[in-house]
Amino acid sequence: MRVLLMSDYATPSGGAELMVLALRDALRRRGHDARLLASSARPLNLPSQADYQCFGTLSSLRGLTQVANLSAFRRLQQVLREFRPDLIHVRLFLSQLSPLILPLLGDVPAIYHVAWYRCICPIGTKMLPDLSSCREPAGAACLRHGCFPTYAWPSTMLQMNLWRRWRGAFNLIVANSHATRRRLEAEGIQPVEVVWNGVPVRTARRDLAPRPAVVFAGRLIQEKGADDLIEAFACVRSQVPGARLLIAGDGPDRQHLVSNVSRLGLNSCVTFLGHLSREEMEERFGGAWVQVVPSRWEEPFGIVAAEAMMRGTAVIASNTGGLAEILEDGKTGLLVPPQDPSQLAGALLRLLENQDYAARMGRNGREFALRYLTEDAFVDRFVSLYQTLCGHAPVAVAR
Repeated sequence: MRVLLMSDYATPSGGAELMVLALRDALRRRGHDARLLASSARPLNLPSQADYQCFGTLSSLRGLTQVANLSAFRRLQQVLREFRPDLIHVRLFLSQLSPLILPLLGDVPAIYHVAWYRCICPIGTKMLPDLSSCREPAGAACLRHGCFPTYAWPSTMLQMNLWRRWRGAFNLIVANSHATRRRLEAEGIQPVEVVWNGVPVRTARRDLAPRPAVVFAGRLIQEKGADDLIEAFACVRSQVPGARLLIAGDGPDRQHLVSNVSRLGLNSCVTFLGHLSREEMEERFGGAWVQVVPSRWEEPFGIVAAEAMMRGTAVIASNTGGLAEILEDGKTGLLVPPQDPSQLAGALLRLLENQDYAARMGRNGREFALRYLTEDAFVDRFVSLYQTLCGHAPVAVAR
């Protein structure tokens, strides 16, 4: 089967990007001809792994290309003519690839695989500037709440209107969690299939480190809540003096976070690791007692939580979005209210003061991940959908 994958980015810079790269490579191992078309934009200046590229930018010009990326339109025309795919699978969309690609899909079966809320929210998070959840449709509410500059509103609304006009080009919408599906259906996008993300199967973690270790992985932006974790860790540190915190990732909030660590007197026990590859992260996090995912927004899925569970590391996560779906509170993880450092500190103490409890919770999480969150299961489900859309014998897809 010839499968054309499309994504705004082809850099290993985030969970959604890693998933599309992993899907392409897994399809190839199964004998399919899978190729990836993406923009040339490179978050974190990481190398692109695209097979085909169109123009992309992280500069102010992105406001224009999001509405009408003519390079993406022309490149897709060429790829469709030369590659002649049996199916098109669009992953990240609307940050670089514009709605102009949609009329080109024509008679080729197409899937839109939703990774975040970009198709219903111009900033992608469904979060207002005061960090509360947005429950209004994109439009005048975006301007009223000050979600982005006034000058950008007309072009953004044009983009959203074009997307709404042409979204029928997709034969199927797939969400990465039931939480994401509920958000989409609340704004009139249906029917929506659900396929959980999957992560590579890894050997179980080594023994927990002698010194209690808390770890975080993610972009250093306010939505990810690393500053809430730092504040909670300051409370924990007074009761567990030997605890340390490792923060992997990079982003615009890094200096702010570094300043907070200094202000709280945590320089000796908090380490910023910068961006790590998956392999580097697994090595550094192998002996961690707990991985924290303190997201302030409703994470559509939470790939770093799944990776921690696969490793066998206990997880504390915000009780929102997809995180609340893949974690069972008290068994495979601990769920806490978002934006609540006090509750987060309490959950940390439950694990850092009881090594056996932390180890047991990690083992339970790994059992769940091996059953439901493997990369093979993820690929199986999409191959099944591909077969159905291309007219082959349908195969039941787990929901």
